[in-house]
Amino acid sequence: MTTNVLEVKSLKTYFNKNKKTIRAVDGVDFAIGKGETVALVGESGCGKSMTSLSIMGLVPAPAGKIVDGEILLDGMDLVGLPEKQMYGVRGKDIAMIFQEPMTSLNPVLTIGDQLSGVIMHHLKVNKKEAMKRAADMLDIVGFADPKKTLKDYPHRLSGGMRQRVMIAMAMSCNPKLLIADEPTTALDVTIQAQVLELMKDLSRKFSTSILLITHDLGVVSELAERVIVMYAGQIVEVSDNSRLFNEPLHPYTEGLIGSVPTIDGEIRRLESIPGNVPAPGTELPGCRFAPRCRRAFGRCTQEVPEMRTFEDGRSVRCFLYDEGVEQ
Repeated sequence: MTTNVLEVKSLKTYFNKNKKTIRAVDGVDFAIGKGETVALVGESGCGKSMTSLSIMGLVPAPAGKIVDGEILLDGMDLVGLPEKQMYGVRGKDIAMIFQEPMTSLNPVLTIGDQLSGVIMHHLKVNKKEAMKRAADMLDIVGFADPKKTLKDYPHRLSGGMRQRVMIAMAMSCNPKLLIADEPTTALDVTIQAQVLELMKDLSRKFSTSILLITHDLGVVSELAERVIVMYAGQIVEVSDNSRLFNEPLHPYTEGLIGSVPTIDGEIRRLESIPGNVPAPGTELPGCRFAPRCRRAFGRCTQEVPEMRTFEDGRSVRCFLYDEGVEQ
């Protein structure tokens, strides 16, 4: 039986702005097993990144706040954990890679100083041991001359190299969970493939679980085992990778997949999802996707659908799967 490294239960992260409540994350539930790679997908503004920031304890305060729910890391609830304790968890037990490595690295410190600083803080070793560990990690992520790279500054490295440094930093303390927020967006296609392959190798080598935050379904198909689809702060579908692409359940998932070009099969016109994600703070009485859904009917605009789980383990938030509804 798979042991869950992370369990997110009924998570609600709200923002108060101009006397309006913005439900950025609104009742999210999911779990990630040990060594499992799970993708969280959806359009910009659907709540993906805010979910990851909630897990990391980095919700922008005072406007933003986790108002309800649990975030369990190996059974320890991170919600409400004092910042001093969270500081010890962040970087050691949970690490994060951001989409633009140049802004994540300090431009006035060498790569060695930045890597060794993280290692010394979390592993409680001296500078010499930390630099050796840093060189070993750079070697693992594919640098030909790790000792030379330790002396370099970030501006001397390419985008792909800087992302490899960020991966080395994230993995240097053997985290239980790695959160990768759009890790390949700023990279060209060839480097994207190399970084994805590197992340797969490291996940196997260290048995690290990965939460991949992305809107790129090509990246999802390459790396993830399970996929969670988010829309307007809620999860609308959970499925294993292959069935999500071959048999999507939710109309929103169908729209996302239909809008991706393919290089095999017959030539077809790309689909698009009409309309836009609801503006932050918009309150809709029924299904949040109903205004954009081609298959919506009366009930969709009046009632909020609950998540429905099937025997094969997949889940969907949609009235189309209720008994007696014609699909």
